[in-house]
Amino acid sequence: MSLYGIRKKLNKWWRIWAQSLGEKVGESDRQADFVAMIRTFWWTVHIVTCFFIIAGNSKMLGLW
Repeated sequence: MSLYGIRKKLNKWWRIWAQSLGEKVGESDRQADFVAMIRTFWWTVHIVTCFFIIAGNSKMLGLW
């Protein structure tokens, strides 16, 4: 697969991921991509936080 093909596939997946985060915000695609990056960071923080909460509660309950 060529570099162009990989980039095209990544762009497709990025668009799907950005749409899954919510409606498109911004006047241009660049602004919408920036908002999607912020939402991705925020989503990642939430997932990591939940993981640590579950791990801490598991340790306190003596599950490991």
